[in-house]
Amino acid sequence: MSNTRNLSNLLDSNGDVKATHLDNAPTPTKSEIEGLGIAASSLTGALPAISGANLTGILTAVTLDSPSISGTLSVDSGSNVTHTIGNWSEELNYTITPTNCTVGSINASGEFIVTHTSGVPSYTIKATTDNLGLDDSSLVTKNLVVKLTAPTISSPADTPVTTNVVYTVTSTDSGDDKIILDMGTSNFTYQSVDVGSGSKVGNTVEVTGFTTGNPAITVQFTALGTYASVKAKSTNIAGTYGDSNYSSSDSIVCYEQLSAPSLNAPADSDDATAVTYTISSIDSNATKVIFDAQSSNFTYGSVGSGSGSKVGNTVEITGWSGTSVTVTLTYTTAATYTNRAKVTNTADATYTDSAWSSSDSIIISASYAFQGSSYGFDAGGYQSQYTIDRFSLSSSGNSTDWADLSYSSQYDSGTSSGSHGYNSGSSSDDITAIVQKFAFTSQTNSTSHCDLASSSCWSGGGHNNENYGWDSTGWWNCTQIDRYSFTSTSTATDWGDTTTAGGYSSGASSSTHGYRVGGNTSNDGPGSTTIDRFSMSSSGDATDVGDLSGTQAFGCCCTSSTTHGIKHGGWSSWGSSYSNIMERFSFASSANGVDWGDLTVGRVFVAPHSGVDYGFVSSGKGGNNVIDRHSYSSSGNATDWGDLSVGRRCATGHHY
Repeated sequence: MSNTRNLSNLLDSNGDVKATHLDNAPTPTKSEIEGLGIAASSLTGALPAISGANLTGILTAVTLDSPSISGTLSVDSGSNVTHTIGNWSEELNYTITPTNCTVGSINASGEFIVTHTSGVPSYTIKATTDNLGLDDSSLVTKNLVVKLTAPTISSPADTPVTTNVVYTVTSTDSGDDKIILDMGTSNFTYQSVDVGSGSKVGNTVEVTGFTTGNPAITVQFTALGTYASVKAKSTNIAGTYGDSNYSSSDSIVCYEQLSAPSLNAPADSDDATAVTYTISSIDSNATKVIFDAQSSNFTYGSVGSGSGSKVGNTVEITGWSGTSVTVTLTYTTAATYTNRAKVTNTADATYTDSAWSSSDSIIISASYAFQGSSYGFDAGGYQSQYTIDRFSLSSSGNSTDWADLSYSSQYDSGTSSGSHGYNSGSSSDDITAIVQKFAFTSQTNSTSHCDLASSSCWSGGGHNNENYGWDSTGWWNCTQIDRYSFTSTSTATDWGDTTTAGGYSSGASSSTHGYRVGGNTSNDGPGSTTIDRFSMSSSGDATDVGDLSGTQAFGCCCTSSTTHGIKHGGWSSWGSSYSNIMERFSFASSANGVDWGDLTVGRVFVAPHSGVDYGFVSSGKGGNNVIDRHSYSSSGNATDWGDLSVGRRCATGHHY
């Protein structure tokens, strides 16, 4: 007791201290109580109720955490999936009970493989321990669904933008009731489906209600581009089956076709003249223009802008400016060509080639060449004043009678167009102005074509280009040069004069000029050595451009290559010996003649024929019926090529 108290108040009637007044007294222990002689069995009576709130620190049984499982819950039929125990511990054991599947062992990462065997697969799993004194975890059940088999999709052709595209999705599993066509883009509009119903959902089209058949889904892409991830999958709305894998992806290009250009129609031409085409209305998105001749028989020349090159049968053009471009080319073979053009874009596949332009047809004829490639013709002459003989320029042999002249002819000048031979000047020994012509391709007699401007000049040189013939001088006191048209019957016109008079002269022709060679300076000679030249493009007098090496040019003749003239035979004066000498002179510059070889026999009043690679001479006094051939490219003696049907002299020579 810690305070002094009134004793009478502390004691009861028996003289004992009242218990209510005991403070600061320790609670007796069991042994202290038993030491007082009080037995535990003596403690009887109901104990007071104990509040559960006052019961703390009491231990209960501990249960393991349930396994935390991750991994897909859908599996392909007969296939497998991997599941993972997220809270896996190597101190625990795991009991797995599979249904319609097998379960492999759990690896050190908590992974195990579930393999579907039949029906609807599932398994249960719990964690256990034998040495931690903990209760098993609660049982975890995993129900899997079998995935639907993936469908297949069609692969439609590339198409212009905003054009219907049909994808057919072929379902391969009866358990699906929804098809999802994933376009990989929202740049499309849904149009229709042929079975069931469909709607656009984001980047997809969802189709349901296709109880039979494989839905054909029509869409339109709304933007240019390559769409390389179009795919489809099957689903089951109720979830009885898992979604299938996606089908393989289809790639489609939605393009814009470039507009076709236009192509002009140039005039017909020949195989030596450049032709220019204009390609217009070129699409602004084009990067290349293709001109197609549909033949490789041309040489590329140039383009109006940008750069061009020949590629097979075409010319490809890039880098041009504006909406049109020109291309120039030269056809190399006579034919009819059908040309066309298109444009393309080589940088962006979403622009496809345009259609071809309308075709242009152009006729290319063989260009004129002075030289003949097929036949030589020997016309008229003394002793055979009407006969026209023809012989081959490509194979040796005798000539044949081709046709007749309508007018007796000797001492004429001869020219050749692309289709006819022309004889101008004398008829027999009478000086006339008649120009008659005969055909190279049909055996018909000659007809009168026109008249020379003068009837007093005869036995002069003959010269020609594609459209005109020239008759230069003739007779020893004449210097006049006449020109007549091959296409008109109008009388010839005075074209100019030679530097000297000279009968029995000969003529050579380049592509631009006529050459009057030799002749006589008086009735009986001597022969002239002068080589005169005059222009074929403008009238005017000739100029002296060279000399022959000797005077044996009275009654000679000349053949012409593309670069040179070659003089044959002749004599120095009337009655002298016949010359067999050939001399060559250049067309490119003023130059004298040089020795080129000898004829097989000396002759005078000879007929010339110019081939492509060889020159030919026929008839002539002293030679009569012999045809000789000589080379243009190398000097050397002529060889015997054949014989005329009738020997003659003072005839005219032609070639075709």
